[in-house]
Amino acid sequence: YLVLSRNLSNDVICPIVDTVLDRFCSQILPQIRYKINFLTLETSSVERILLTADYPNLYGLGLYNIDEKSAKRFFTVELHITVEDFNDCLYLLNGRLSQLRTFYVKIYFFFLPSEVIKEKKSLPNMKCFSLMCKSEILCYNKSIVSLLQRMTNLEELALYIFVGQRTCLDGNCLKNDIINHLPRLNKFTFNIRSFIYDLDQADLLSNEYIQDTFKGLGDIQVISCVDYFPKQRTGQCHFYSYPYTLTYYNNITNNFTDGLFKFVREVSLFDEHPFEHEFFIRIARAFPLLENLSMINQTQQKQKLNNNNEHLSIIEYLHLNQLRFIDTHDDYVEQFLVNTNTCLPKNIRLFIHYDSLKRVTNNFTRVATRVNCCKINCLRIYNQFQISKRLTNYFPNAKILI
Repeated sequence: YLVLSRNLSNDVICPIVDTVLDRFCSQILPQIRYKINFLTLETSSVERILLTADYPNLYGLGLYNIDEKSAKRFFTVELHITVEDFNDCLYLLNGRLSQLRTFYVKIYFFFLPSEVIKEKKSLPNMKCFSLMCKSEILCYNKSIVSLLQRMTNLEELALYIFVGQRTCLDGNCLKNDIINHLPRLNKFTFNIRSFIYDLDQADLLSNEYIQDTFKGLGDIQVISCVDYFPKQRTGQCHFYSYPYTLTYYNNITNNFTDGLFKFVREVSLFDEHPFEHEFFIRIARAFPLLENLSMINQTQQKQKLNNNNEHLSIIEYLHLNQLRFIDTHDDYVEQFLVNTNTCLPKNIRLFIHYDSLKRVTNNFTRVATRVNCCKINCLRIYNQFQISKRLTNYFPNAKILI
């Protein structure tokens, strides 16, 4: 709880003096922004403080000395907000903020639209709308499409969503369900990943077919990638407008389209086909500022069995600080812990199952993995309830959590 105002003896709330405010904004707030849950501000400093940094854990905001003009400017013209659930977004747009022209919303979780929200008013004043939701959306047409079709005068749209359904979203869906209903739309950026369940082999579409559906979108350059996972009877269709501006890139497979993603800091990998050494070289090149990497792949590497690895180049992830093996074959643990495969930077946080770590390190005695293990500063192990002396000696610089 942070109060950034002055309370005089007669209970009058005054602004913080400029020199103190400057120091807070330049030196203190960027360091403590993750810890701030509630902010109490005097109106004159609101914009300065809120624009200084992101506050991902902020859930409350108190404002003093706010007049009607400022309130209208803050909350009826342009609003950037993070909400818990999609229904919160619907509540805000259901007549409560009818004058809103620009609305940027990040949504943590997606639940089916509430039946309580029956009235669905049009939003003719909305000119710019951005929606980001990493949680899976299971009723795309009734939620996202229905909401967007109410914004008849929309000029700019940004859509970053993950959709789960039985059919694949493509360019035709964007045209028929969204673009054709927004005649004034002149800027559309998107990153859309649709996950297909209960896949029917007769319905498999090629990436060429999907890419072809984006013809007719004017100057928008679209990159698409289609994957099928027969073991799970699922599929994935991912497409985005280029250039890619997000800080995360999820569910990358072997079909990943190479490029330079200079804004991305967080990456997750998933496939039923093996990730070979060359694939990880591609990842390092495509994401030069990668910090957080997680992986799911139970299929062992094939080329590893045919090589002694002496001719393979050592991979470096210069900015990596977190590595998470969720459900992976031991080969991928070796890929990152053996120092002739990968050179890890110092101060890495490693999340891994104990049994896998024990096997790959030969019960914490293997020389080839010792160098990278010494660079781990935080080790979170699963399925283990005791910390052995051998484990602590093998990770001398790590705080070990079980």
